[in-house]
Amino acid sequence: MKSNFINIKSCFAEVIRPLVGVQRFLLIFLIVSGWVFTPADAIAKLKEDQIVPQATNARLGGDKRRTRFVVDISGSIGYAVYVLPDPYRVIIDLPEVNFQLPSGQGSSGRGLVTGYRFGLFSPGRSRIVIDTSAPVLIQKSFVIPARNQKPARLVVDIVKTDKKTFQKNRKSQLQAQSNAEKLAGIPIPVPKPRGTIIPGFNKKTDRASKKRAKKTIIIDPGHGGIDSGAVDPRGVQEKRIVLSVARILKKILLKTGRYHVLMTREDDTFIPLRKRVEFARKNDGDLFISIHADTVNRSYVRGTTLYTLSEKASDVEAAALAQKENRSDIIAGVDLGRQNDVVTDILIDLVLRETKNHSIFFAQTVVKGLKGVTKINNKPHRFAGFAVLKAPDIPSVLIELGFLSNGQDARLLKSQNWRRKVSRSVAKSIDKYFRS
Repeated sequence: MKSNFINIKSCFAEVIRPLVGVQRFLLIFLIVSGWVFTPADAIAKLKEDQIVPQATNARLGGDKRRTRFVVDISGSIGYAVYVLPDPYRVIIDLPEVNFQLPSGQGSSGRGLVTGYRFGLFSPGRSRIVIDTSAPVLIQKSFVIPARNQKPARLVVDIVKTDKKTFQKNRKSQLQAQSNAEKLAGIPIPVPKPRGTIIPGFNKKTDRASKKRAKKTIIIDPGHGGIDSGAVDPRGVQEKRIVLSVARILKKILLKTGRYHVLMTREDDTFIPLRKRVEFARKNDGDLFISIHADTVNRSYVRGTTLYTLSEKASDVEAAALAQKENRSDIIAGVDLGRQNDVVTDILIDLVLRETKNHSIFFAQTVVKGLKGVTKINNKPHRFAGFAVLKAPDIPSVLIELGFLSNGQDARLLKSQNWRRKVSRSVAKSIDKYFRS
């Protein structure tokens, strides 16, 4: 405690020393009066800003044979860059970066690049995904240190190649990918404070005694991080809406004292679809609820819809939506060709009729509960092959809260009051499901 006080005192002296006379008196007066941050707050904020580098701009140059991607960063950092197929794209893995790029940047391309995306990929790590129009190879990549009042620049040069050459170089690219976390400057994620869930990093608990007392509910806010999900014309992102609803629902359920509630993501982090399923199974979930708010081509389609798993979709709309959601891992640059045998076995075991029947029963219970609370879709319960519902031993549903492509639904989705009403209704349906 004493050393901390000395550090704060010395930092305060560094702030005050350059000031003279009236300036020094005025600053001290404002601090004492509470009009400005205390030195500790100000220094903590400075440290926070310094720890997380900022990306302020990005640009493309070149042609269809060779294209250069450049991103301006506030300081030199470690990185890993590699390519993935189906579809062809370049992945740049970074330590956590605060992306402050201009609005709309990355939506269009140049040369070999058709567009790019960026965002938080996992705790402590960010990712840039560059879509390409053809198979490419990394010709070179490097970081130019900051100098002459210019920020540091990460530069990646890609060149066009053929499929045969791409595949030949794939082995070395996979090695680069597997070594990404070992590179200087890319920290391996560590557990957050107690109460925050990070898939794969939480210690095992005595789940047997926990299940006797309380049922475990897994809430899955869709998308996150680099994958924003649907976006309405005003820029409102699906990932933020569903995270808000998930937090409200969790709070309501915990308040009852009847449930142990976990979320697949607690913040704006990307979680691969199979990791969401693994998280639910690892934590012995009794019920899995995935929350979404999508868009469809027809703006008149609206209303809350419940989906349960079936390899054969109930209609064309359900099939299209499932196909769209199942591409989340591709959007974030996950290599889907590297799934392990455990996941494959899970996909095969989907015929477990009991789990599917429980899922259907819960979905119907939610639909009944929401009638009179909000607008229900004309076909409120549908079936489709959503990857996130493929836990063979946990009843699972996907709640499509509404559609951002519909003006009326979009207004409701942005309303905190509406989110609370819907969450309360879903919580009541959970009570009814377990009583039954």
